[in-house]
Amino acid sequence: MKHSSEPLQTRRDFFARTSDGIMGAALTHLFCQDFFGGTQALASESEHAPQQYDLKPKEPHHPPKATSVIHLFMNGGPSQMDLFDPKPVLDKMDGKPYPGNIEDLGNSNTSSIGEMLGGQYKFARHGESGMWMADVLPETAKMTDELCLINSMWTDHPNHDNALYKIHSGRLFMGYPTFGSWTVYGLGTENQNLPAYVVLTDPLGAPKNGTRNWTAGFLPPTYQGTRLRPTGSPILNLKPQYEQPSAVTESAQKLLNQLDEIHRKERPYNPLLDARIESYSLAARMQMSATEALDLSKETKPTLEQYGIGEKATDSYGRRCLLARRLVERGVRFVQIFLEEQPWDSHADLNANHRLMCERTDKPVAGLLRDLKQRGLLDNTLVIWGGEFGRTPTTQKSSNGYSGRDHNMQAFTSWMAGGGVKGGTTYGVTDDFGHSVVENPVSVHDFHATILHLLGLHHQKLHFTRSGLEERLTGVKPPRVVKEIIS
Repeated sequence: MKHSSEPLQTRRDFFARTSDGIMGAALTHLFCQDFFGGTQALASESEHAPQQYDLKPKEPHHPPKATSVIHLFMNGGPSQMDLFDPKPVLDKMDGKPYPGNIEDLGNSNTSSIGEMLGGQYKFARHGESGMWMADVLPETAKMTDELCLINSMWTDHPNHDNALYKIHSGRLFMGYPTFGSWTVYGLGTENQNLPAYVVLTDPLGAPKNGTRNWTAGFLPPTYQGTRLRPTGSPILNLKPQYEQPSAVTESAQKLLNQLDEIHRKERPYNPLLDARIESYSLAARMQMSATEALDLSKETKPTLEQYGIGEKATDSYGRRCLLARRLVERGVRFVQIFLEEQPWDSHADLNANHRLMCERTDKPVAGLLRDLKQRGLLDNTLVIWGGEFGRTPTTQKSSNGYSGRDHNMQAFTSWMAGGGVKGGTTYGVTDDFGHSVVENPVSVHDFHATILHLLGLHHQKLHFTRSGLEERLTGVKPPRVVKEIIS
């Protein structure tokens, strides 16, 4: 027999090593108790946050005014002073040098700054509220008494990537949950046969930052947005490969659910597994209802015309707006509609750029508002319109000369409609050039806190414990719910 060259372990050595292990385990346990609330807290949420990692309906923190959201995101940064916030002083200074310190404009490259650029379109007052609206938005102008115009939005970064992260997730960097994900995390959804959070992208391409605009971040993947295909069948493989009696299908589904639960219980605290199981279960349930929800052929001709469906400029966006109405009508909690890349980014030839974008979106947006109101859905559906930042009062040098505007993080306009906001309201004031907010500023965190409030969620109570920290959509510094715009 071959003997080992290592010395035999004595009883004293054995107990010495064993005591080290016991002491280490005890020390780890004490650290967990003192700093993280116990080992269980490291693997789950705090007692004050929702405990379900599914999409079942959850109780709000207070009575909600809105039960669903349609977010019409205008990628690229629409110009506030050209569409919603007329500035006569700026118009009079058209073609003149900027009167102040050009570094105050916030542009990264001051050498590209040109002259003052007056408003590019004619303005008029509309509705009983007398709300200002540019003439390139004739259909939206008919709905001004339903709108709450917020002219005093501001953000923290002048670059698209970071500003997009900010407006969607409340943070300037990638990896954080978007406010659509926070919404379904806090509330779940009423219809278990459709995704809770749906994203409708443009056939012309994905928006800048792609899927990061609707990511669940560190929340369980169950709460991520579900992107529907922009052309052809919105969801592939909805129909089963072959027909079988419903009793057989139900029995098979019941057995699969039982096997899933056994598998899940043997692997607790595994959000990726939970999300995968939920995804497959949802796919099975969607075979029964998604086809009907996404079928526009049952809509009347007047309804289709109201959205601009069948017209070259408006057909694509109109279809997605109509799909959004059909989805919230069937209990979907959150729907986002994106355009391709960043088409509102008008560094050159702003006049033609914004006119084209308004031609594509104005009629469908107004049709959506009108249709929701006619069906009694606008009262509990919050519709949001806006981009990631605004534009500067000066021109920017480009290949086409000085004909567009640069990014402006210090002021921009968004609007809300329905869902408990005061229609016919204009909130906030900017300076004579539309460059900076001078009255009633609304930060992105204020904006998010207000949306959550309308949905019955308190921004402070809605949190997720990660590594011992209570993460929130609205960050650490307390935001302000803009109660002045709430009915």
